[in-house]
Amino acid sequence: MEEIDFHYLFELGLLLVMIAAGITAFAKKLKQPYPIALVIIGALIGLLNIPILEPLKDFITEGEVFNFVIITLFLPALLGEAALKLPYSQLQANKEPVLALAFGGTFLSFLIIGFSAYYFFDFPIPAAFVFGALMSATDPVSVLSIFKSVGVKKRLAVVIEGESLFNDGLAVVLFNISAFYLLTYIDAGWAGLGSGLWEFIRVVSLGVIIGGGLGYAFSILTKYFDDYPLEIIFSIILFYGSFLLAESVHASGVIAVVIAALIFGNYGGKIGMSPTTKLNINSFWDVAALLANSLVFLMVGLEITRIDLIDKWPLIFAAIPIVLVARSIAVYTSLSLINNFPHKWKHILNWGGLKGSLSVALVLSLPRDFPAREDVLILGFSVVLFSLVVQGLTIKPLISLLGVKAKGGEHQEFQELLSHVHRYQTAISEIHRVKQKLYITDPVSEEMMDMYKKRIDMIKAQLNELYETYPELKKDQLSTLRKHALYAEYDAIAKLEKEEIISSSLAEKQYDAITDAIVHNEEQ
Repeated sequence: MEEIDFHYLFELGLLLVMIAAGITAFAKKLKQPYPIALVIIGALIGLLNIPILEPLKDFITEGEVFNFVIITLFLPALLGEAALKLPYSQLQANKEPVLALAFGGTFLSFLIIGFSAYYFFDFPIPAAFVFGALMSATDPVSVLSIFKSVGVKKRLAVVIEGESLFNDGLAVVLFNISAFYLLTYIDAGWAGLGSGLWEFIRVVSLGVIIGGGLGYAFSILTKYFDDYPLEIIFSIILFYGSFLLAESVHASGVIAVVIAALIFGNYGGKIGMSPTTKLNINSFWDVAALLANSLVFLMVGLEITRIDLIDKWPLIFAAIPIVLVARSIAVYTSLSLINNFPHKWKHILNWGGLKGSLSVALVLSLPRDFPAREDVLILGFSVVLFSLVVQGLTIKPLISLLGVKAKGGEHQEFQELLSHVHRYQTAISEIHRVKQKLYITDPVSEEMMDMYKKRIDMIKAQLNELYETYPELKKDQLSTLRKHALYAEYDAIAKLEKEEIISSSLAEKQYDAITDAIVHNEEQ
């Protein structure tokens, strides 16, 4: 057995983190969706011969390594982080579109793509429906990252998150049935149809039971501890434990971790977590999710360049429109009976059905002797690349065009008035500074300042009118002011502790009280 050099593996891992962090930071600075930048740069690294990066490329693109890192290491963390922060009340309020998309939409897309691949590409039945399952998964890693970076209205974001969290669990179940049991069920006729349906129900239900049971147990556990580092460890054990336990009994690990995280974040957060604990758990998973997302998309970019596209272009150009049409039919059909669901949102959901790392990892997990494995792999990788780059780059303009951006883009007049106030106040400060430095006389400086002060007074009157018209503006201003005041209180306590005016134990109590106040302010 070849000895594993763990020191060398750590160096490769650190190099990957450094590259991913650098690309992510640059993309965020330019206010662009970082997953797309990572995929593109990853693909360029894969295509170019850079000697120092060759060992990294060889290691990451090895099938078993990629599959383990994406599915076992990162997927539970990313699913858990998203479900942990998804308020159950909002999910409950939007259960109809979420369930329609996650169940009806996924299954309809699976059938359309599967039958299309069978008839048009002459794939064997298992390969055709494996491709259908892969392309029906709106990968949560991709969807949540892109939509969080561009911003959409709150209700639409909840529907998108809800669909992506449950959709991929169902797609994974359909993938496993198609890859390993479908021919057996077909040969058995109607009895096989019943067996396939039962297997689907068993896998999904057992995942719900395992996730629900562990989520409830860990929620109760938090009642007996008020120690956020320990409770963060509980959340890690819960996410990975529910996933691995479900997979070990051939249930849906994805569904298990989603259900567990939903219960832990909502029920556990209500009965057992202090505001300080909530804040720190959320902060921890924010960091973990950003790191995981960055590495995932860079790895996808590296992996995509390993496939050979020679003589496959006709299949690729046929597969992309089939997948897009299937997604359109699935979205518009499944939502057709949902009342009060804006038609513009359906367009966003349709074009935002991105594919990503989950599809790539699943296709790489197929046995080497699986029929038409190479063709499924090539088509899967090609559609994922098209989805992330073309759809990913155009979703933000589409959101702006349809006018479904989040609140940050509203009240343009208010933002413009604030910018003018800031400009004029800065000008007054500069007049004071220049007056002292260059000995400007009072009559001259006061004349200039009076002009700016009159402008500020006029703008303040306009702002007061806006406050009367839009009360939420004043509420937002109060929340911002309160947050900054609390941060100043925190810094004041830190200074007193540093100068040994107060004890560390007293300072710790003050920190907790201020942190609780910050959390309450953000929740209002």
